[in-house]
Amino acid sequence: MAKIPTSAVAAAGLIGGYGVARWSGRRELGGAALAAAGATAAVQWQRAAGTATAAALTGLYVAAFGGSHPLAKKIGAWPSVLTVSGLVAGASVVATRS
Repeated sequence: MAKIPTSAVAAAGLIGGYGVARWSGRRELGGAALAAAGATAAVQWQRAAGTATAAALTGLYVAAFGGSHPLAKKIGAWPSVLTVSGLVAGASVVATRS
């Protein structure tokens, strides 16, 4: 079975979490999707690059989620989510090559 790149897992968590919350009308379902993908990415980051890098990338993931809210007020919800997802995915690729 092919391994899904961690950058894609993280981006999918941010995008999917927002999408689930928006379309279901249930923020807690979006949060569950966000958390599940974040935990999966954190484990993969730790295996690929060690604990310090995993902690930094997990912190960035959480900060991106939080930062997407005020950014959405300036550029819109979907553009904000896509922007922070790209940032986290890019950082993941740079830090772990996945």
